[in-house]
Amino acid sequence: MTAPEWMKPASYGAVLGAIALAVIGFTAGGWMTAKAADEMASAKARSEVLAALVPICVVQSEQDPQMQETMANMKAARTYERDDMLMKAGWATMPGSAEPNRAVASACMDRLAKTF
Repeated sequence: MTAPEWMKPASYGAVLGAIALAVIGFTAGGWMTAKAADEMASAKARSEVLAALVPICVVQSEQDPQMQETMANMKAARTYERDDMLMKAGWATMPGSAEPNRAVASACMDRLAKTF
């Protein structure tokens, strides 16, 4: 059985149209793969959790009787040492946790740095 003559250009058009649709959809149309969507959702969740934990760190720093001394030491320290100092002070250790959280310490230090 032979295909009609018009079938060949229609087949090429359908294939090229499908490719164009996929390219446009993934670049300008906002489509994404499941992996990319999972990565974006995980990043957003981490960001939101961090935003919720930073105020706890700030309150813990305000309740520390040695806050002024610790803040003065942090101000005198190098920038890369400050997160470790904040973690040693215990401000980045969240209630119910035994270990300080480095991401919370870094974000908290950014917030506290605005005060000194």
